[in-house]
Amino acid sequence: MLTSTYPIRPLPPQTEIETVPVLRALVEANRALAELKGRAATIPNQGILIDTLALQEAKASSEIENIVTTQDELFQADLFPEGPDSVAAKEVALYRDALHLGFRQLKETDGLVLNKGLIAIFQMLKKREDGFRNTPGTALKNERTREVVFVPPQDGREIIGHMSDLERSVNDDGLCDLDPLVDFH
Repeated sequence: MLTSTYPIRPLPPQTEIETVPVLRALVEANRALAELKGRAATIPNQGILIDTLALQEAKASSEIENIVTTQDELFQADLFPEGPDSVAAKEVALYRDALHLGFRQLKETDGLVLNKGLIAIFQMLKKREDGFRNTPGTALKNERTREVVFVPPQDGREIIGHMSDLERSVNDDGLCDLDPLVDFH
């Protein structure tokens, strides 16, 4: 039986988050967001900007999983869904659709991140109907060396407990008094 090799700490984190380097980065991030907000107001159709940003985020996220595609393939797959196949571009488009689903869910729940919404995103990405894992045996391995680098919780009840803690922590504004860019809520 696999055992967890990484203790999952309780939420919210009990460490100092707003350090001097974080606060310096926060000032720069707020300045950049203000500039973006000002420039975005001059764009006649801001939906184009949002769609492009979502596609770029999906492309970057999918590269973590070795799903690599080009900008041209992404835009062609978006404009001509029945055209030539690019498996990677279709996978990135699926990531983008999952981002949009998550955004719609946030609007529907007044900004609450709910486990049922996370499960819906998972189901869209994996094209499956199940929810949180409840079968033991999962271990993440280094693809090159096959060395086990992380063993997540194996018990389904433990996973649901951790996910419930995450849902509670993310949605409880009273737990932290941090700037929204630093706060994990």
